[in-house]
Amino acid sequence: MTRAVVIGGGFAGLATAGLLTRDGHRVTLLEQQDTVGGRSGRWSAEGFTFDTGPSWYLMPEVIDRWFRLMGSSTAERLDLRRLTPGYRTFFEHHLDEPPTDVVTGAAEELFDRLDPGSSRALRAYLDSGAEVYELAKKHFLYTNFEHPRELLHPSVLARLPRLAGLLSTSMQRYIARRFPEPRERQLLGYPAVFLGASPGSAPAMYHLMSHLDLTDGVQYPVGGFAALVDAMADLVRAAGVEIVTGATVTGIEVDPARGPARARLRSALPGGRPTGVVTGVTYRPGGVVPGAENTVPADLVVGAADLHHLQTRLLPQGFRAPESRWTRRDPGPSGVLVCLGVRGKLPELAHHNLLFTADWDENFDRIAAGAPLAEETSIYVSMTSATDPGTAPEGDENLFILVPSPATPEWGRGGISAPGIEQPGSPRVEEVADRAIDQLARWAGIPDLAARIVVRRTYGPGDFVSTVNAWRGSLLGPGHTLGQSAMFRPGVRDPGIKGLFYAGSSVRPGIGVPMCLISSEVVRDAVRESGAH
Repeated sequence: MTRAVVIGGGFAGLATAGLLTRDGHRVTLLEQQDTVGGRSGRWSAEGFTFDTGPSWYLMPEVIDRWFRLMGSSTAERLDLRRLTPGYRTFFEHHLDEPPTDVVTGAAEELFDRLDPGSSRALRAYLDSGAEVYELAKKHFLYTNFEHPRELLHPSVLARLPRLAGLLSTSMQRYIARRFPEPRERQLLGYPAVFLGASPGSAPAMYHLMSHLDLTDGVQYPVGGFAALVDAMADLVRAAGVEIVTGATVTGIEVDPARGPARARLRSALPGGRPTGVVTGVTYRPGGVVPGAENTVPADLVVGAADLHHLQTRLLPQGFRAPESRWTRRDPGPSGVLVCLGVRGKLPELAHHNLLFTADWDENFDRIAAGAPLAEETSIYVSMTSATDPGTAPEGDENLFILVPSPATPEWGRGGISAPGIEQPGSPRVEEVADRAIDQLARWAGIPDLAARIVVRRTYGPGDFVSTVNAWRGSLLGPGHTLGQSAMFRPGVRDPGIKGLFYAGSSVRPGIGVPMCLISSEVVRDAVRESGAH
């Protein structure tokens, strides 16, 4: 049995460990936190429970595909609920009107209410998104783009001019050409945030995202995304994976004597990167004397953690990627997260809520430039207790607020305020949180919201650095700009180190829970192709 080590216990790490075990490898998974889940964190206090990471359950067929590869199904392991409405929206210039509910399958009627006659343009937009999505699943998502033939399929060649146009045009421009109404533009443009980008920087190819939420709909796993993590971890352990938590990886061991043949040729050139082969992983277990380390021998290693951390901190000196290579990349946005336990019900809110400011473009420009946010900014609010009463005490609600912010870890970390606990966060993070709470109270018409809060926890960009080694405190991973999408995104196989592979949101196919699960299949196929099975 080939010995494999997976670094990182997020969705990509769990999924990859499970598939490699099913392929006959002996797998050890190392996770530095006390629980698996990675960016899909969880927190609870005073009977309130919170997901502190992903919250939109999209592309259900992709998630179910992984469960089936593991001999199970989401129907068997999860209690999925379809949300109605899918989400509620509040528009700054229309706060004197009732909020706009977006219901799956009723988007055309909604658009005709917002701008009479616009349903025809929406139908064409969604049909186009559905076509591109199906094409992507068949030819782009489950591939590492290592073979030119992958792009030479007749169905791809026939659409090549159109695909080139979608890649070279921004979502913002693509949407603006078809929809003059500002609210419609925001409804169609906001999914770019799920991709770690903005409507102005994400390629129009990603208009397929609107097909996912407006046509396919939004679901929710009872128990939150923590329930999805637990279901995956149970399957992975049952398959034979050894999961070690509280294990801080300190290095990837590389033997410089050998390496891939083509990489050896490149390494002979001036300034070429040395080549080698992985031999193991060192880690520091929790609860022991600092400095004590363990080594796990390995024939192959999968780095399912932040790619910047793997390549600039964990590889041996000489094999590390220079920081200069990363300065040209876009980390995507960070965020300030706010978990609130609130006494009493909040009928003003739905499960998912989006608050859109009128200064849409300036909002994204501030984030990209690393500038302070405006007094009011576009935010997302989740209230899972609307669907899942077990996430809050009876009669109460839990709120999770996401404020997209610059990838600036200098903003600091968050704090906790709960009965018996007072740990203030950094002033910048707490200021952003306070403003978001005030904005939600005004926009949703909940004047006493602040007075009803009994539990509060905040997270800032600095938290994502300390918990998941996120590059520059990135909330999701490198953004899906043109230069960081599809074949332009880093691949899953290290080109110079034999036996070293990468999985997760930093590499192909990209950001999001479904994408991380797909990356596990891409890694498994690359491992098979390498002969390590």
